[in-house]
Amino acid sequence: MKALPRLALLAALLLAAVNLRPGITSLAPLIERIAEELALSRGLISLTTALPVLCMGLLAPLAPRLAVRFGLERTVLGCLLLIALALMLRAFGHSSGLLIGSAALVGMGIAVAGPLLSGFIKRHFVGQVGQIIGWYSLGMTIGGTVGAVLTLPVTQLLGGDWAFGLAFWTLPALLAALLWLRVPNVRESAHEAATGGLPWRVTRAWLVTGFFALQAGLFYALATWLVARYHEAGLSVLRSNTLFSLFMMVGLVSAFVLPWLTQRFGNRYLLLMGCSLSSALCLGMITFAPGFLPELWALLLGLSLTGSFALSMSLPLFETDTPLEVSRWTAMMLFVGYCLSSLTPVLAGLGRDLAGSYRLPFLVLTLLALLMSFLAWRLKASPRSAAPQAPAGA
Repeated sequence: MKALPRLALLAALLLAAVNLRPGITSLAPLIERIAEELALSRGLISLTTALPVLCMGLLAPLAPRLAVRFGLERTVLGCLLLIALALMLRAFGHSSGLLIGSAALVGMGIAVAGPLLSGFIKRHFVGQVGQIIGWYSLGMTIGGTVGAVLTLPVTQLLGGDWAFGLAFWTLPALLAALLWLRVPNVRESAHEAATGGLPWRVTRAWLVTGFFALQAGLFYALATWLVARYHEAGLSVLRSNTLFSLFMMVGLVSAFVLPWLTQRFGNRYLLLMGCSLSSALCLGMITFAPGFLPELWALLLGLSLTGSFALSMSLPLFETDTPLEVSRWTAMMLFVGYCLSSLTPVLAGLGRDLAGSYRLPFLVLTLLALLMSFLAWRLKASPRSAAPQAPAGA
């Protein structure tokens, strides 16, 4: 198959990244309605967020093996088709089993695609890691944002049926799959395929993994319960959804800008600490004073938490030297990170049921953000001596 121009490869990467989030975030604006209609507790309905995140963790170690067997690009194509199938199933009924089952399938597709897309960047965009990871993070942020912001109006346009609103996101997944059919499949060399496994004994790999787990846990807890926290604090449903949309949309800026800054100035660990401390401050305000300047804290939280995600996704590319090695580090990061972070939406929901309010769960989230700051400091204290350098003028 003829090689694609670099612009087409970037478009394929962006479309794939966009489809890694709507299957999860599209549930947020409808979650209370779905729970009421299906008579589900908050702990059970949170499985629609927690289960795909858990699958994203448990199945991530399979990604390098599947890439070796089928080729990285063809494996990503299969993942996009699986995501499209899962989202399409949501159109066929108002059933808790179907909803939760489709969430698991979405998680399976994301689990394998995530590590391989990092390897795809390492293979095709050597010397531009910071810039391309910025586009990659932007794509995921756009997907998460449009999933959260547009699902409600799309549902209304489709007759008010939430099943059709959720299934709408099949269309961009199919579009991405069509483009990936044109991406040439590259097999790994026999030597690279036979060398090494996940970096379980590498201390820095554990620091990267721990940071990723904390920021992912915070994001998925907020994607599930932030609207409910604002509404409980006395804000109207409209304002609560507006604040959530602001939280999601403002991340578009930091998702793109911060990885570019790390490529140009090499200050990724300082930025990690800054994002973590900012997240802790904002979560503290939402915990104890949610009605005081809520737009400010939602905006700052979106910038800092999305920024920490984008930066954490770039770390394996700066710590490793080959595409498959990047995929292995990323697979470990996603495996441990998502398995742990999948607990936060469920535990936050259970904490709300037990405590009678969201203050206690959000206090715990604030403490987790402070722990993120500590891990970022540890990463800065012992940086990798050999990291890729940005080309002149990058």
